[in-house]
Amino acid sequence: MYVIGMAGGSGSGKTTLVNRILRKLPRESVILLPQDAYYRDNSYMPMEERHKQNYDHPDSIEWSLFVKHVRELKAGNTIECPTYDYLTCSRMKAVVPIQPAQLLIVEGILIYTCPQLCREIDLKIFRDVPGDYRLSRIIQRDIESRGRTPKQVIDRFFETVRPMHEEFIERSKEAADILISGGEVDEKAVDFIVGGILHIIEGKDSIT
Repeated sequence: MYVIGMAGGSGSGKTTLVNRILRKLPRESVILLPQDAYYRDNSYMPMEERHKQNYDHPDSIEWSLFVKHVRELKAGNTIECPTYDYLTCSRMKAVVPIQPAQLLIVEGILIYTCPQLCREIDLKIFRDVPGDYRLSRIIQRDIESRGRTPKQVIDRFFETVRPMHEEFIERSKEAADILISGGEVDEKAVDFIVGGILHIIEGKDSIT
């Protein structure tokens, strides 16, 4: 199994890029493991306390389970990936069975801050996007899918997202093999990435 990491700051468009890559790869050959599924379960906290937690700090992720699952997949075993509810800030009871495949994509803002996980990743990609662009994407995303008001999103950005980006995520890009800069990634860039992936995992030079 070949493992690719896709990291970048919140709102950098890494998930969008991953989805565009997935659409161009043979679906049976690739699986995705998102960091967001491994947020620690805060269901024991009162709701008000859950919303005060810093979800942009590495301590918010259950790295031991994340790394264990990556290793299990590389060993050829099926895992039960947890699911996370952003509205309640807690894990859901449902799990998603994931079977091994030829290619594993690991995606998340903090994945390169965990040395044990980094050692399991063969190719590390980082979306390097300016903060003002990321903020506009965060506002749209958090209002539409996470039930937050514009004020809540902006307050959170300046209180936790930006400081944590500067302290942890910006530094972690030093671990990356490839930096993809700019606000948008055009189709030619996506095709170039996909072509490289196929060449690595299947020995192919063209997209199928």
